[in-house]
Amino acid sequence: MFPADLKYTKDHEWLKPAGDGTALVGITHYAQEALGDVVFVDLPEAGTSFAEGEEFGTVESVKTVSELNMPAAGEILEVNASLGDHPEAVNEDPYGKGWMVKVKLAGDLAGLLDATAYAALVSAESH
Repeated sequence: MFPADLKYTKDHEWLKPAGDGTALVGITHYAQEALGDVVFVDLPEAGTSFAEGEEFGTVESVKTVSELNMPAAGEILEVNASLGDHPEAVNEDPYGKGWMVKVKLAGDLAGLLDATAYAALVSAESH
C-alpha cells in the first residue's frame, strides 16, 4: 500500500531519496484521503532552507488546512509549480504528479520510518 522506496514521517509526509543528495517530498495517500479534495497548496520559494520537522507549507482541502512539515533538513531546490493550477494531483497521484518540493538534503534520514513502520502507524491510527 505504501511504496517501499520512500521514507515516511509520523505526520504523513513522504520523502523519496534520489541517491544524489536530493529528494522529493509530498504527502501520503493516507494523508490526502484524510484531507479530502485538495483545493490549494501553499509552498515555499526555491532557495529557502528548513530544519527537520519545520513547517514548509500548507495543504488546503474542502475540509481543513493542514501544515506540511519537512521530513529532513534541507534547501528547497524546486517547487512543483503545476500544483498551483492542478492541486487535485495531490489526490490523484500523491507519490507521482502530486509531489510538492525537491530538496537538497542537509541532514540524515535516521528519524524517518520505512514503509512497514509507516503502515503499522497508519493501522494503529485508523483503529
